[in-house]
Amino acid sequence: MQSATALIRKSILALLIAGSAGLMLPGCENKPASADKGDLTSLKGLTDDSEDRQGDVQDFTDLSVLTDAFENQRGNIQVRQTGTIIKTLPDDTNGSRHQRFIVRLSSGQSVLIAHNIDLAPRVEGIREGSMISFSGEYEWNNKGGVIHWTHHDPQSQHEGGWLAYNGRKYE
Repeated sequence: MQSATALIRKSILALLIAGSAGLMLPGCENKPASADKGDLTSLKGLTDDSEDRQGDVQDFTDLSVLTDAFENQRGNIQVRQTGTIIKTLPDDTNGSRHQRFIVRLSSGQSVLIAHNIDLAPRVEGIREGSMISFSGEYEWNNKGGVIHWTHHDPQSQHEGGWLAYNGRKYE
């Protein structure tokens, strides 16, 4: 028998994936390239290291992990990465409210970020073309995947995530 937390988590995930089903946008197709680690030195200015919750920049997930997860339809993978915001989307207001936007990784893969704004503050001033760093859980879908759990867990049963944008951390 599944716990209530597991059932809620699966329900939220199903809603997020269903909500992203129509997100194929011109120019946003996923074209997995041979992933590399990208220029990690450029990440230092994107996050607030003073809290030391993010850890060392070297702690960022190798892009090949996300490429492999997409190509092999795997999910439930905790990741930390950075990318360029390529599209902002309307909030998902069914159930828990989520701020949504699409991020292109340096590998060429795009992912939907679904940030729960009932549990964490909305990312302020978000703009297409700007960089964002994130820590959350990757779930596969045929559009590139969804990153969720970009917030703290009020029940302390799941690793907390965050978004870092313009020198501010949202968790």
